[in-house]
Amino acid sequence: MKKLLLSFTLCAFTFSLFAQEAIIAGSDNFPVKGSHIPVEGKQGMVVASEPLAAKEALAVLKEGGNAIDAAVTMGFVLAVTMPRAGNLGGGGFMLVNLKSGKVVSIDYREKAPIAATADMFLDKDGNPDPEKSRFSPLSAGVPGSVAGMHLALKRYGTISWAAAIAPAIALAEDGFEVSESFAGELKRREKVLERWPSTKEVFFKRGRPYEAGEWFKQPDLAKTLKLIAEKGPEAFYRGEIADQIVATMAKHGGLITKKDLQLYYPAFRVPIRGMYRGYDIFSMGPPSSGGVHLIQILNILEGYSINKMGHNKAQTVHVMAEAMKYAYADRSKYMGDMDFVKVPLSKLTNQRYADNQRKKIKKSKATPSSKIRPTRIRGYEGPNTTHFSIIDSKGNAVSNTTTLNFSFGSGIVVEGAGFLLNNEMDDFSAKPGVANAYGLIGGSANKIEPKKRMLSSMSPTIVKKRGKLVLLTGSPGGSRIITTVTQVVMNVIDHKMNIQEAVNAPRMHHQWMPDILRLEEGFNEKTVNKLKEKGHEVEVKGTMGAAASIMVGPNGLYYGASDPRRDGLAIGY
Repeated sequence: MKKLLLSFTLCAFTFSLFAQEAIIAGSDNFPVKGSHIPVEGKQGMVVASEPLAAKEALAVLKEGGNAIDAAVTMGFVLAVTMPRAGNLGGGGFMLVNLKSGKVVSIDYREKAPIAATADMFLDKDGNPDPEKSRFSPLSAGVPGSVAGMHLALKRYGTISWAAAIAPAIALAEDGFEVSESFAGELKRREKVLERWPSTKEVFFKRGRPYEAGEWFKQPDLAKTLKLIAEKGPEAFYRGEIADQIVATMAKHGGLITKKDLQLYYPAFRVPIRGMYRGYDIFSMGPPSSGGVHLIQILNILEGYSINKMGHNKAQTVHVMAEAMKYAYADRSKYMGDMDFVKVPLSKLTNQRYADNQRKKIKKSKATPSSKIRPTRIRGYEGPNTTHFSIIDSKGNAVSNTTTLNFSFGSGIVVEGAGFLLNNEMDDFSAKPGVANAYGLIGGSANKIEPKKRMLSSMSPTIVKKRGKLVLLTGSPGGSRIITTVTQVVMNVIDHKMNIQEAVNAPRMHHQWMPDILRLEEGFNEKTVNKLKEKGHEVEVKGTMGAAASIMVGPNGLYYGASDPRRDGLAIGY
């Protein structure tokens, strides 16, 4: 596939008032500058956290492919150029808006191996052992990315499987220059990555991680991609690649077997649907908790005049935080894989249910999380991810979130195959009532069971009005994904921001437990003090999420916004 020359025009969106630079919170140590002006496209738009992948996806659109074709190419290229999150050895969720107007979702989340047990991550005293669930071969779930991408292309794509993978093969084989962010993340994860000889062979050079400016080739990964291109998913789940996965697992004490791989399948799910101030909200349902709690939070907040209260004002942040507490409390009890547990979706996303929760919120005082419990529902029994958004000239659109869980997942590269395995097993509840790596508390609905998909917060989201596309968004960020997406949606609908302003704006987050209201830098000091006066324990720390987003303007033009919290790219034509 031809290399694409970067060419795009910056244009102010209809709502934008000022074309100026905004300084927002960057990494934990320095601010990042981001433009208020979204990128304009007339026939197609791609937004992703990794520029090389974004360019290759746009090239697919320019050569006549549709959004699904471009998404599959993006998925495979990210496995090459952004291995901390892009993957062959992980999984994710894809939300697709077809040109007919129908919205569908594909679940290619990882599964627990057949040999997995509910107590597999507990020590001799019955307490969770984070080392086992996060950094050992036991942490790897059965990967779903290859099967998920194949299902999407087979059902909705227009180009061949081999053509979709070709750009990824070229980048793995020919190599690319290591970026500052790539090198920085390798350095941060050095101690985890250096544990495994197969991993050091890929990501280390002369005994140390690759540095910015060096040329990075991945011959083993190129070979793996060629096998997948030639033989399809069979090569990954039943053939030579499957044998390599199983051999690596057997060598180090992991659980994934050939049977696990042979039995894996992606699934179509009914998207979660809600309404917020006249806009239709579509998002991912279980085994993601994202869509359910996005709708639940918005339902609670619809009872407030958010626009009049003001963007990021103390009272606005207060009611948002309180709404989030109730949603995350319910997450801890009810959410899990619906192939295994009953999830009361209609109750959790019901407006009357939200009305009852809103009545419990005090306007002048924060309710301590210790006094909030999952609402009793009658009849019930029971950073690293990456997101991209793509739209084509015909209105096909993809909102996709994919992950290995932690940056570089388990840190284990499959020997001879060149790709990393996930550590998604930590997303199960190792023990009910005990938090995972993101501080999220889970219950028996998300306990470990063979062939079960672990709960996720990934929230690929599509917003429409009167049947017309308005917004595509999603984000990485673990437990903060749901609240990041919520705020992008609110910034567009409530605060009438253009999409770049909506993405740039400082974010807040509350997840019930721990009882901390987290803020990015950029909030007014008076606002912070007022929140403390209301009883919130406020923590100003780092950044949250990286919302790759596209807005469709009333003029039919596409406006893309790459989140300046990561080195991404919005590119259109």
